[in-house]
Amino acid sequence: MLSSLEIALVLLAASVIAVVALRALNLPPLVAYLAVGALLGPHATNMAGEPEAVRHAGELGVVFLMFTLGLEFNLGKLTAMRALVFGLGAAQVAVTMVLVVAVFVVLPAAGVLWLLGGAIDWRAALVLGGAVAMSSTAMVTKLLAEKRELDSEHGRRVFSVLLFQDIAVIPLLILIPALAAGGDAWIGAVGLAALKAVVVLVLLIRFGPWLMKRWFNIVARQRSHELFTLNVLLATLLFAWLTKMAGLSMELGAFVAGMLISETAFRFQVEEDIKPFRDVLLGLFFVSIGAQLDLRVVAEFAPQVLLLAIVPILLKFGLVVGLVRAFGASAGVAIRTGVWLAQAGEFGFVLLALAGGVGLIPAAALQPVLAAMLISMLVSPLLIEQANRIAIRLSGEEWMLRSLQLQTIASRSLARDRHVIVCGYGRCGQALAHVLEAEKVGLMALDLDPDRVREAAATGESVVYGDSARRETLVAVGVHRARALAVTFDDTAAALRVIRTARELAPQLPILVRTAHETDIERLRAAGATEIVPEIVEGSLMLASHALALAGVPMARVLRRVRTVREGRYSLLRGFFRGADDAGDDAIESAQVHLRAVGIAQGSALVACPVGSLPLGGARVSTVVRASQRIVDPPPDMTLQAGDTVVLAGTLEQISAGEDRLLRA
Repeated sequence: MLSSLEIALVLLAASVIAVVALRALNLPPLVAYLAVGALLGPHATNMAGEPEAVRHAGELGVVFLMFTLGLEFNLGKLTAMRALVFGLGAAQVAVTMVLVVAVFVVLPAAGVLWLLGGAIDWRAALVLGGAVAMSSTAMVTKLLAEKRELDSEHGRRVFSVLLFQDIAVIPLLILIPALAAGGDAWIGAVGLAALKAVVVLVLLIRFGPWLMKRWFNIVARQRSHELFTLNVLLATLLFAWLTKMAGLSMELGAFVAGMLISETAFRFQVEEDIKPFRDVLLGLFFVSIGAQLDLRVVAEFAPQVLLLAIVPILLKFGLVVGLVRAFGASAGVAIRTGVWLAQAGEFGFVLLALAGGVGLIPAAALQPVLAAMLISMLVSPLLIEQANRIAIRLSGEEWMLRSLQLQTIASRSLARDRHVIVCGYGRCGQALAHVLEAEKVGLMALDLDPDRVREAAATGESVVYGDSARRETLVAVGVHRARALAVTFDDTAAALRVIRTARELAPQLPILVRTAHETDIERLRAAGATEIVPEIVEGSLMLASHALALAGVPMARVLRRVRTVREGRYSLLRGFFRGADDAGDDAIESAQVHLRAVGIAQGSALVACPVGSLPLGGARVSTVVRASQRIVDPPPDMTLQAGDTVVLAGTLEQISAGEDRLLRA
């Protein structure tokens, strides 16, 4: 038998390897934990040690998950979205549970026995309905954020349904132990549990905020991060213990504790402190769930597992599509919402684990259901990736709306030529657009927030709704006629998609990208970005310039230093073309690097001349422009062609002398 240290090492090593492998495939980490439990659990190698020890530690993970959910439970947000949350969300959960119960009631006993490997009654069917109704909040919200679709039409509906599903978990956690009473006693058990829940919740909500605020204020005044973290753990486990002593679930107490803290000023600090404990213990919970999987039984019931995976996906997809349409959305929005919500969720595993623990669902029946839910979560990211294609293929109305949207974008951009395409119209995008407009530079902005687009367009700003990563959108906005494209949102994955699509359509188009992380610069440059502006560098330059000025350094030297740093980092800023309006600049400009363009005419003696042998008089060749292609820092052996434009860099005296010599040649 392995020691405790060896068990911990095995679990940690297996979890790290599995999470790394699945992250590379864009799959959620919880799938990795389930796989680790299945491969190392008692039904396989039993290297995970005592199943009970792992399960008890995993239960604390669910407690902390519910605590985090309580922290995010914002009454203001709930009120603003109440129509979708308590309308669409409630309908989705209720109808799904009713349909699942109806299926198992109607299905003959022999059919249930074949499908699940064991008999179940209506109470177990109700729990299965609750599990099927759940979708993965962790995975779906993460994907929505990555794809920048939280504020889209389908994104708001998806988030509303997920929010109600999370709320619905609370009464289900109360209901399941009561249902396990059996016979007619379950009615009294449910009534007693409901009464206890009401009394406990009233007491906690009535006196909890006052107590929590003062309690945390006392702890915060000690200015000890260690003490604050210990206090968060104490609050979470204390409320969980109180509800357990009242005969209710620990998860309910943790949820209430999180909800009370969410109304204090300590919410965000608490969320950061609790996250490591939650993630590690929640990983153990999913390991314990995976340990319940007997892969031999799953292989024996392979047809049933596939059926249990496919049917709920189709059932939830069709149900959500119908409900979203009934609530007034277009067919395309309904189909996308259905695809995003079709998978199983982590709270489904929580409900099944509780039902199995109280004996409501036989262990044999849990095997194919758990395996089917795991498959459902594995295929979900792949389905979500194809959501737009599925919507267009299944809905003629969606195809027509997409065509009208592209036509609107194209009609707005037809009058523009040599314009700048601004991808993203948040604060950064709007600031850029206003600078371009002040200099009379044409632009077209794209954004996926319909409210922001509507408000900005109503004031006359050049912004339209559209996904800048889609080929059709970039073509409609005039990418082939554009002067430049700027990606203003801080999302490296989305920026990479935009860059690759733009490069395929317009290989010579200059692309500017904003990033908050210097580690992403090489990835963005390799994808085809012309220039990357790291926010940290620009922020540090502003701090440095102010610090130098306050230290008494002359402003001319401050400006020279900032310009030198920028020229070293950004190839596009290495020098500038002097104009008539620069005549009044102070003396420091004469020593700066300037640029001047010289054309190579047909028949010039410079044709076929290597760049390294040009008579430049102290200047240097910074760039050669050939057929709209900019070759920065050309190699000395590069030969010039008729029609090339040579960009000289140097001081005013150097580039003037170099220009004279080239023109004489």
